[in-house]
Amino acid sequence: MREVRVRFAPSPTGPLHIGGVRTALYNYLFARKLGGKFILRIEDTDQGRFVPGAEQYIIESLTWSGIHFDEGVHIGGPYAPYRQSDRKEIYHQYALQLLQNGTAYYAFDTPEELDAIRKQYESRKETFQYGPQTRMGLKNSLTLPENEVKEMLDAGVHNVIRVTIPEHETITVHDLIRGVVTVDSALLDDKVLYKSDGMPTYHLANVVDDYLMKISHVIRGEEWLPSAPLHVLLYRFFGWEKEMPEFAHLPLLLKPDGNGKLSKRDGDRLGFPVFPLRWTDPKTNEVSSGYRESGYLPEAFVNMLAFLGWNPGTEQELFTLDELVQEFSIERVSKSGAKFDVEKAHWFNHQYMSKKTPAELAALLIPILELKNIKASLEYVEQVCALIHDRAVLIPDLFTQSHFFFLDPESYDEKVVAKIWKTETPTLLAEYIPVLEATEPFIKENIEINTKEFVQNKGIGMGQLMNPLRLTVVGTNAGPGMMDMMAVIGKEFIIPRIRQCIEKIKG
Repeated sequence: MREVRVRFAPSPTGPLHIGGVRTALYNYLFARKLGGKFILRIEDTDQGRFVPGAEQYIIESLTWSGIHFDEGVHIGGPYAPYRQSDRKEIYHQYALQLLQNGTAYYAFDTPEELDAIRKQYESRKETFQYGPQTRMGLKNSLTLPENEVKEMLDAGVHNVIRVTIPEHETITVHDLIRGVVTVDSALLDDKVLYKSDGMPTYHLANVVDDYLMKISHVIRGEEWLPSAPLHVLLYRFFGWEKEMPEFAHLPLLLKPDGNGKLSKRDGDRLGFPVFPLRWTDPKTNEVSSGYRESGYLPEAFVNMLAFLGWNPGTEQELFTLDELVQEFSIERVSKSGAKFDVEKAHWFNHQYMSKKTPAELAALLIPILELKNIKASLEYVEQVCALIHDRAVLIPDLFTQSHFFFLDPESYDEKVVAKIWKTETPTLLAEYIPVLEATEPFIKENIEINTKEFVQNKGIGMGQLMNPLRLTVVGTNAGPGMMDMMAVIGKEFIIPRIRQCIEKIKG
């Protein structure tokens, strides 16, 4: 049986889109499920679009996501090098092989000449395509005398190598997600395989590398489906049909309204990240937000992505990466596009945040406190996290939901004051202070007993004390249970807050 070998092959032309992370994830799950190998290959044949830092960004993004490789540009392997710009000499010999067997040809048309031809077609409201219908009227090795072709090559005249698309042929692509896809060769053009700068195009390099690296399955985005017929032809032209990988083209990620593909440009414009990590454009210094910096957990991010185009066929929604490996199958990947749902992304993260222990949450909160120059013991932070563990959706929410444990209120919510602060409130709070002073040890149970006794003696409802008390401690009407809060914060901080609030609202 053929060894399962899959690859993720991004181009370093900018930050990695979450659609790319999903493609990597599905490849990873497929390989791990079947005991295969997962390879990272950098496809940088288009040097004009190369962006410094993009390759490292790709590696860091996938590492953060928990997606690890068996071979790749960053770790090496038996089929190195894994960066296409380091494999230039390999592609040239295969381009020559196609020339020799008559399935490719030299084309000497300059970009200016081709632009002029396109404009002629446009003037007739037609579309120019360099292919079976037009190539015999153009400047190439199919139409020029052999000696003239040789002279032009020897003289270094601008040229490219184009594939010879057969005429009147139905090309069949067997896709694991979409079934049998057939394309009339008349719809294809004679794509450039080898450029004048000595670099292969994506099509040639992709097929050659997949063959040489023994890739068994090509799992990639739907946008590459139109290229699949050409790739099938190239496998035939090279005589590699028996080694041709199986194809699976994943559905598009769509905007939340379902209206079009979720693109890199959508990003912060729609109010959520489309990149795994924050990205600073090296040319413009424009910053785009990332899931990591926005406070998402990598395990929640991956779980969310897995469900954008795949489902397990059960009601279960929360999966560890290992569980996803066990459950994943290409057969359960949808053909139709998957709408990105911001609220669902929040839901996934909230579920994972809620499952973390106080110690795990404290490890996330402490760096935030340090950035704000707030010092607190690990034990104290863990006590705080135990009270707010189910309130945080994103990591920054840990501080938003707990700041009053570390900082005195600087102001008081005016709407809450207007609603609950009565004429007798200052006196009531002042009389309550001795109760707190006398409570020893200052633990929840003792605070609760003494507070209930105080309220009963006053002949008032618990809310008449608790509501203004919460205002003095938090600054508004938010937060966990008052007895829990007071026990953790301590009387030495609670009592000054009560006095401060009385003074500030009185003033």
